[in-house]
Amino acid sequence: MKIALIQSDLYWEDASQNKKNFESIVNQIDSSTNLIVLPEMFSTGFTMNASEVAETMQGETVLWMQSIAKQKNCALTGSLIITENGNYYNRMLFVFPSGEMQYYDKRHLFSLAGENQFYTSGTQKVIVDYLDWKICLQICYDLRFPVFARNVENYDLLLYVANWPKVRTNAWDSLLKARAIENLSYVVGVNRIGLDANNYEHIGHSQVVDFLGNYILQPQETAGVFVVELDKNVMLETRKKLDFLSDKDFFEIKI
Repeated sequence: MKIALIQSDLYWEDASQNKKNFESIVNQIDSSTNLIVLPEMFSTGFTMNASEVAETMQGETVLWMQSIAKQKNCALTGSLIITENGNYYNRMLFVFPSGEMQYYDKRHLFSLAGENQFYTSGTQKVIVDYLDWKICLQICYDLRFPVFARNVENYDLLLYVANWPKVRTNAWDSLLKARAIENLSYVVGVNRIGLDANNYEHIGHSQVVDFLGNYILQPQETAGVFVVELDKNVMLETRKKLDFLSDKDFFEIKI
């Protein structure tokens, strides 16, 4: 699978400018790409002002994502603020080239920033089937909770989108590697760069780690598009030789 990671600064609470920026970047991506990944809350930045900037599933940003996916004949994913039934969600959409969608609502809300006071927590772990790959969708703070990410579904790729600040970059780097090693899975992490309206600096460190914890893409600190190709067969062969997942614990997560 050929994946393009987009690492960019974000315009604070300005969906129109963010879409314009990302569209200009996406237009430069090669047509052979299978999946394009945007950061967490790519249309607004990590804001708690949900009531002012939230959109619906029929809103302009969702329609924009569907349009881009169809135009590029490529899947597109990233999270944005969605309002539904009186609640607000940090929702990660996975838009297929056909325009069809699946979504994951962030399970672990970042209480340190008050996210849990403004957003509703998701209740489901979501695995997407795409091009014979099983892709597990996760958002930012989810990275700190290995039980929720545990590979009990035999997924092939663990995908994180984030607004992870510079001050905790070491944790980001360390935990992405840990999730890859313990789950014998490829891990992709896409983060933003730049200073947000709360004066938190982000230096990206978007990266790709293989199933043994080796870098396929070293952490990046500049704006850009970073393209990797992942080989599922190599991972499956490694799982046969190092069958650690067969010894995993079985458990139930109470929501």
